[in-house]
Amino acid sequence: MSSSVNNIKKMCVVGAGQMGIGIGLVAARVAKLDVQFVDSNPAQLEKGLSFLDKLLVKDVAKGRCTEDERAEVRSRITSVSAISQITNSDFVVEAVSENVELKRKIFAELSEILPADTILATNTSSISITKIASAAKRPENVIGMHFMNPVPVMKLVEIIPGLQTSKATLDTTLDLARKMGKTTAMSQDVPGFIANRLLMPYINEAIIALQEGIATKEDIDTTMKLGTNNPMGPLTLADFIGLDTCLAIMKVLHNDLGDSKYRPAVLLQKYVDAGWLGVKSGKGIYEYPAKN
Repeated sequence: MSSSVNNIKKMCVVGAGQMGIGIGLVAARVAKLDVQFVDSNPAQLEKGLSFLDKLLVKDVAKGRCTEDERAEVRSRITSVSAISQITNSDFVVEAVSENVELKRKIFAELSEILPADTILATNTSSISITKIASAAKRPENVIGMHFMNPVPVMKLVEIIPGLQTSKATLDTTLDLARKMGKTTAMSQDVPGFIANRLLMPYINEAIIALQEGIATKEDIDTTMKLGTNNPMGPLTLADFIGLDTCLAIMKVLHNDLGDSKYRPAVLLQKYVDAGWLGVKSGKGIYEYPAKN
C-alpha cells in the first residue's frame, strides 16, 4: 500500500453521533481534511450536523477561530445517508455503536466500494480489531483508532493494530492522528485495549458499591474526586460516557476474557433496561433536566 499521510485529503466518518461528529470536526478544523459524514438515520445526521454547527459558532464566540475560518471549515464538510453514496475517500473512521456484527457489516461494505489503498479505521473502544478486519476484503488496511470523548477536547488517541494490519497502515494512522493534533498511545489488540481495560472495571465497581448500599452516589463520586484527585467521579463519568456504552464494554471484557471480575453490575443492566442511559437520555445514575 502506497498511502501516506500526505495522500490523505478526504476522510469519511461513518456514524454522526457525538463521537463521529467530534472526529470529523477535528479532521476538518485541525488536519484541514475534506470530511464526509455517513449516517443512515436522517434525524441523527441532522442532529449531528446541528451540533457541529453549534460547536463552530461557540469557537467563534470564544475567539478560538474567526468567522471566515468557521465558514472555511464548514465548507469542507458534506454528508450522505448511505455507504453506497460515499464519493471516494482516502481514510474512513467508523464510529457506530459497539456492535461487532454491525461493524463487520460496515467494513465488508466499505471494502467493496472504496479504492484498494483506502485505510479503514474503527473507533471501537473494546472490540477485537482482528475480528472486525476479517470481514474486510483487504484486512491489512484495517486498524483501531480509538478517540476519547469529547474528541475536540481530549488529546489522546489509542492506536490498535490488528493481527493483519500492515506497517504502512499503522504508520499512516499514527501520522494522521498527530496531524489532527492528538497524542497517540499504542495497544495490543486485546479486549478493552488500555483505557477501557482499566477504566470500565473501575466504573463497574463504583456501580456495584452503589448497588450494595455502601454509600450514596454523591459520596462515592466525592470520595474519588477529592480523595484521589480525579476531575470527575466514576458515576458522573459513567453517565457522561453513556451507561449503554459502559455495559457493552463490560460485556465484551467479561465474554472475551472469561473472568468473573469483569461481570457487569446488575444495577448497570437495570439502568440500561429502563432506558436510563445518562446525559444523552436526560436520566441515568443522576438526572439531567432539559435545558430551555
